[in-house]
Amino acid sequence: MSNLFKLFEVSGSALSAQSVRLNTVASNMANAQVTSGTPDQAYRARHPVFESVLQDIGGGNGTASVQVAGVLESQAEPRAEYAPQHPLADEEGYVYKPNVNVVEEMANMISASRSYQNNVEVMNTTRQLLLRTLQLGQQQ
Repeated sequence: MSNLFKLFEVSGSALSAQSVRLNTVASNMANAQVTSGTPDQAYRARHPVFESVLQDIGGGNGTASVQVAGVLESQAEPRAEYAPQHPLADEEGYVYKPNVNVVEEMANMISASRSYQNNVEVMNTTRQLLLRTLQLGQQQ
């Protein structure tokens, strides 16, 4: 039965990690059209990095939860756009747009949302199994 309780911990860590992923995607999409006057000031896409955390390895019932190791900033160059009339244009007439690929971000959002929903489903199923186990004890 204690293994069922570990499922809540594992799924909870996954929910937390996917929540960070969804927030990062939202930030990237919100800044996708922000214009800057220099490449250094342009927003750069951010992406969370997940890592497995092994627990209780010695007893043979090891579980692996997930945590966010960090959020990396993309090193890809921002897009230069020729717009000499723009107030932020540099001396050569260029403004700089973020290196955010909106289609890729939408795919990440759908993937994170589905993963979040799957982990909620795991938690609901685990809860139902625990309740059924308790009901078995009451019937005897």
